[in-house]
Amino acid sequence: MSLLFSPLSIRSVTFPNRLWVSPMCMYSAVDGVVQEWHHTHLAQFASGGAGLIVAEASSVVPEGRISPRDAGIWNDAQRDAWTPIVQAIHERGSLAGIQLAHAGRKASTWWPWADERGSVPEADGGWQTVAPSAVAFEGFESPVAMDAAGIERVVDGFRSAAGRALDAGFDVLELHGAHGYLLHQFLSPLSNLRTDEYGGSLENRARLLLRVIDAVREVAGTNVPIFVRISATDHAEGGFAPADAAVVAEWAIEHGADLIDVSSGGLVAHQKIDVHPGYQVPLAAAVRQNGRVPVAAVGLITGAEQAEQVLAEGSADAVFAGREWLRDPHFALRAAHELGAETAWPPQYLRARWR
Repeated sequence: MSLLFSPLSIRSVTFPNRLWVSPMCMYSAVDGVVQEWHHTHLAQFASGGAGLIVAEASSVVPEGRISPRDAGIWNDAQRDAWTPIVQAIHERGSLAGIQLAHAGRKASTWWPWADERGSVPEADGGWQTVAPSAVAFEGFESPVAMDAAGIERVVDGFRSAAGRALDAGFDVLELHGAHGYLLHQFLSPLSNLRTDEYGGSLENRARLLLRVIDAVREVAGTNVPIFVRISATDHAEGGFAPADAAVVAEWAIEHGADLIDVSSGGLVAHQKIDVHPGYQVPLAAAVRQNGRVPVAAVGLITGAEQAEQVLAEGSADAVFAGREWLRDPHFALRAAHELGAETAWPPQYLRARWR
């Protein structure tokens, strides 16, 4: 029996397998509204056998978008655009999640293939960014430090976005606390210089994340899984570290999260990362703490045997992949074929199942 193709139950949801699609920004939305590109992009992974497809970082407020082309879920038009995409995923046998996000000081930037780099000027559709402290990401415009009202706006934004996501039919809600975006900015002492109840100690720096989890759990009720993506290390001296991540992960579970999606980095431009196949898997294992905290591993996981081994060695409970799904939207079907594992195939593809 393949662990990768064994089911996993979390609350009322049973995932048909443990090979999942990571949220990946497409920078193709219009006023936060996803387009036909997103429909085709995400539905193909369901045809390819993914157990769970998590839609890209979708901002909970307008100023939380990474770029002017990023997806949102702060209004009903955005919710309504997501609904047929979720339906298409379900029709093809997969489950659908969405990553709720706020980019903080890394918002209002140019999309990757734009001719410009850095922050987008207001004249070109950019906006003033916010952050825990008025400390800029290297090369970006300075953010404004959030006051109490700004923090409440963020919590309310996540709460409302969670309700819209559930109305759109999503099965899983993931909160983006990684890659140098707002919730991560609060967690790290490199970006959080506050002296109030949201700064200083690890408990204080985690306060906003835990408040967001509480707010989303109120909306989600007892049946819907909540995932939290964290960067388990800043890869920079004096930053958020794996020991901190393990503690915050336990707190997150206590507050109603169900699984920690373990990534790393993104907070500072001077990070130093040793990138190699599976380079973040040890971080997932450290956060998992011998099974005390359910986790998913991610990071250059590109093959069936490699993904199977991550689970077999007890490093994670599930595996997210990103780039490999872009290269092969049928990654799960290929992996099942290579492992000789049983999994559901679309009847249109059955001729490729064994030979």
